[in-house]
Amino acid sequence: MRILIVSDTHRQNKNYLKVLGRVKPVEMVIHCGDVEESEYTISKSAGCPVEMVAGNNDYFSELPREKEFWIGKYRVWLTHGHNYYVAMGNETLKEEACSRGADIVMYGHTHKPVVDIGAGLIAVNPGSLTYPRQAGRRPSYILMELDEKGEAHFSIHYL
Repeated sequence: MRILIVSDTHRQNKNYLKVLGRVKPVEMVIHCGDVEESEYTISKSAGCPVEMVAGNNDYFSELPREKEFWIGKYRVWLTHGHNYYVAMGNETLKEEACSRGADIVMYGHTHKPVVDIGAGLIAVNPGSLTYPRQAGRRPSYILMELDEKGEAHFSIHYL
């Protein structure tokens, strides 16, 4: 199973569509927030199930602020992260994820990609496809792949 994880596209969907064309086929797309009224474009172009939450810039969105769902054997908690102070680090977010019984927490907001694999919890942030803030400032996304044993593997990719 291949899953595309993106975030912080901020209504600028050109790079999202480019990435989608590059990585298809995928079985799921996950957007970690700040879609800014692009819900329809993101969902319709994916051609597969999409999980999406509202970010701090999704003012009038009807998207949920957080979601919990399963991917294989993993309980996933999806949030934009701004309510958990992720701009100052992901420790508060990881504590909340553990208290919820999550195996994986996916978040955005910082515009910097992260794959943080710890004992009992994986925290991933795909960065931003539109306004990257990490060194080199290249638009980024994450591919999550479940192998034949159902184990999750994450890789950060750049445009």
